[in-house]
Amino acid sequence: MSKVSDYFGSMVFDDKVMRSMLSADVYRSMRNTINRGEPLNQNIANAVAQAMKDWAVSNGATHYTHWFQPLNGVTAEKHDSFIQLSPDGGVIMDFSGKELIKGEPDASSFPSGGLRATFEARGYTAWDPTSFAFIRDKTLCIPTAFCSYSGEAMDEKTSLLRSMDALNYQALRVLKLLGNTTVKRVHAVAGAEQEYFLVPIDLYEKRPDLRFTGRTLFGVMPPKGQELDDHYFGAIKPEIAKFMEELNEELWKLGVFAKTEHNEVAPSQHELACIYTKVNVTVDQNQLVMEMIRKVAERHGFAALLHEKPYDGVNGSGKHNNWSLSTDRGDNLLAPGETPHDNVQFLLFLCAVIKAVDNFQDLLRISVASAGNDHRLGAHEAPPAVISIFLGDELTAVLHSIEEDIPYEDSRKVLMELGTRVLPGFRRDNTDRNRTSPFAFTGNKFEFRMPGSMSSLAFPNVILNSAVADALESFAEKLEGAEDSNETAYRLIRETVRDHKRIIFNGNGYEDEWLIEAEKRKLSNYRTTPDCVPHLLDDKNVAMLTRLGVFSRSELESRCEIMLENYCKTICIEARTMRSMAIKRIAPAVEGYAAELSANMNEKKRAIPDLECSFEKEIIRELSSRTDRIYFDVQKMVSVLDSLSGEDYFRDAEIIRDQLLPEMCRLREDSDAAEKLTSKKYWPLPNYGLLLFGEK
Repeated sequence: MSKVSDYFGSMVFDDKVMRSMLSADVYRSMRNTINRGEPLNQNIANAVAQAMKDWAVSNGATHYTHWFQPLNGVTAEKHDSFIQLSPDGGVIMDFSGKELIKGEPDASSFPSGGLRATFEARGYTAWDPTSFAFIRDKTLCIPTAFCSYSGEAMDEKTSLLRSMDALNYQALRVLKLLGNTTVKRVHAVAGAEQEYFLVPIDLYEKRPDLRFTGRTLFGVMPPKGQELDDHYFGAIKPEIAKFMEELNEELWKLGVFAKTEHNEVAPSQHELACIYTKVNVTVDQNQLVMEMIRKVAERHGFAALLHEKPYDGVNGSGKHNNWSLSTDRGDNLLAPGETPHDNVQFLLFLCAVIKAVDNFQDLLRISVASAGNDHRLGAHEAPPAVISIFLGDELTAVLHSIEEDIPYEDSRKVLMELGTRVLPGFRRDNTDRNRTSPFAFTGNKFEFRMPGSMSSLAFPNVILNSAVADALESFAEKLEGAEDSNETAYRLIRETVRDHKRIIFNGNGYEDEWLIEAEKRKLSNYRTTPDCVPHLLDDKNVAMLTRLGVFSRSELESRCEIMLENYCKTICIEARTMRSMAIKRIAPAVEGYAAELSANMNEKKRAIPDLECSFEKEIIRELSSRTDRIYFDVQKMVSVLDSLSGEDYFRDAEIIRDQLLPEMCRLREDSDAAEKLTSKKYWPLPNYGLLLFGEK
């Protein structure tokens, strides 16, 4: 059996390959681009393209594609072969720097939010040399950004790269003013934790709601759910272990840093976590993770459900975004060190994050907004929709001492003693973990726990990078004229804690008391996507994002419209699917069972006229009542659907939130009540027991 180290990254045009195939000058230029953001000229691009083609062809590739991430939540690609006509009428395999740098897909067929008219089709993809190209299915995939003919960003990557540049610039300003002049580049780094469900594919195919929407729109929990916590971190079943083994192998070949795998809380739910890397690479790799989970699952007889809420009654799935700042020298700017109270650099960057999260809590909520994620947030399975920061007792005490200008009593590192000499002692971390916090400090990073499992991590990281860059910019402006930078830094830390401590909360975010307290602190609480997304265009948000060069005003307007459009279309698809399933499958099945009960009761009455037949009477009465309600629920739901404009997504989103979703809930309630009474042989859908536990 091959060692992982022998094949890890074997399908990636990575640093090792570049070093072996490029000249010293070209390789050096590439490294400067990757590490420092320096531009590449055409001659360098030509040399890289030639080497990339030779490497790809030697590994079986016949085509190349500019692999990009339009604003529809998935990736896109158009394949071209390497073949070119030769003078003798044959073909040669060729690839130029021009083809590497620029592609030309149709820009009008992707979500544009009004940036592109349908008749204006030209768009461009531009090579991102900071994210390695890779081979998948005999195709060289080149990570790229995607923009319109007029230069507006129409993808997830462009704004992410802009935000990384803005953050780097402001972080370097602050470091230099603090006397740290050795750092040449600051990178936002991230590590993604991807949650997902697996369901046998034969059952998946029998559920129209799973096939069309990715989640069950009807269904009753079996007698057992996740109450016993016996699935979480439990022994992995052999068939799941085989799937995970192949998934790891496929990801490792693509250079994806897949690290941790385990069973999650809900039955049939699992998680895959990856090692930190630069945030744009993390975003690219997470797209590959989602794609490979789906592909490998099919090979093993499963369908992978990446939706945030596939099942009602058990936990949904999130995608935790572990975020930090790293220098080109390998230093983590959010590492507290042994004495965090004396580490002014750490404390200032920590305060930049605190200020950023408080000032732009609305933007952070918007960055994770979707129809699917609305089911999770605040549902005692994910953080509430209220944004807050968990710091832990030690860091909170450090900041309190600075705010009050009182001596900090250094708490000794606690040695954990577990009551027996057999078990080794170890030092306790300076913070606990708070799974109810949307934004928790976990040792040397922040864990943003709100993103949904199905969405891209690009936008949340764009907002994080930009908001922190904004805070660092304000710090740099005050440090630049200071006579004593250290004293000024402590003053900034003190002011930040005083002005933004309302965002710090170390308690239980699931308690109702916290929502009351959050309201007193005047923290925002946007429960749904239509509640929060329009605030993307608030003056303070537009001013910050445009000033830093991360978005233009028109790009923000388009993104706002696209998010609401996606929300509306997603729920309308769900509603139409519910209508079809209720009328064509569920109601006829319930009526069929009621008819059987009626026939049986009549037969029994003929045999023994004085029988009460209470069971049959009550079930028939209840089922008949439910089918009538199902019919009227569908009519009301269709009436709301017909009232939607299909053009004004701001208006439609509010109607969907206030009118359509309640009607959908009533339809599900009546259908699920009927399922509880209907014989299993009549019910037309694989039930939750089958889907979650394989119950026969």
